[in-house]
Amino acid sequence: MNSLSKFFLYSKKITAGLAAVSEGFYLVYRHSLYKQPNNPQNTRYVQHFCRQLCKVFNIEVEVHGEIPTQPALWVSNHVSWLDVPVLGSGARVFFLAKAEIEQWPVFGKLAKGGGTLFIKRGSGDSIKIRDQITQFLKQDVPVLFFPEATTSDGTKIKKVHGRLLGAAIEAQRPVQICLICYINQQGELDTVAPFINEMTFIEHVKNVLEMPKVTAHLMALNPISVEGHTVESLTSLVQNKMIEGLEQLHQKVLIQQASA
Repeated sequence: MNSLSKFFLYSKKITAGLAAVSEGFYLVYRHSLYKQPNNPQNTRYVQHFCRQLCKVFNIEVEVHGEIPTQPALWVSNHVSWLDVPVLGSGARVFFLAKAEIEQWPVFGKLAKGGGTLFIKRGSGDSIKIRDQITQFLKQDVPVLFFPEATTSDGTKIKKVHGRLLGAAIEAQRPVQICLICYINQQGELDTVAPFINEMTFIEHVKNVLEMPKVTAHLMALNPISVEGHTVESLTSLVQNKMIEGLEQLHQKVLIQQASA
């Protein structure tokens, strides 16, 4: 791709991105979402915004099977910051994010107005966040977090950190696992979408803007009942289920791509 082509591509996507962000702020203020940022009814606006972002980044989302709607604590594997618009386009959930994101210009305010919960990793704040999540779950507010705590290249599941799973036990709500993978036009696991290898956010956004069309595949597993579980036993089960589920999704998607 030559410089002129890149310029027009960037211009087109940046314009579309600004339009999507503007619409996001319009939704937040038009419907006063900021007054009750964690109202379960607001998730339909979050979903709409996420779908618009996926279009901007040239990502097609394909859902395998049914996406459950019952109140639950959602968990997913973590490949990229793109996971948020992808998962949000398929499931009506609120997200848990790193505290630094709240300070981001524009996006931080939009995320907060849309109902995002912010957490300081590695601090006592996680206890407060767990208690908040517990209260949200008791009010049937769906919350999603990434228990690996960091991104991967998408080939496997890293260690699951299960402290926040205690919120599901305390609220007596199921844990809902959703797996995600990115497939390029050659039918292989995409290498551009993953946000890894010490790359800066700006560098990765640049790569994503140049990225050819990618299909993000989502697959929800059967909900896990928390009855009789401790945090330790639930964490172990979630780890195993996520490993098995990602293997199943990869097999399903690669077979599908090969036969397409």
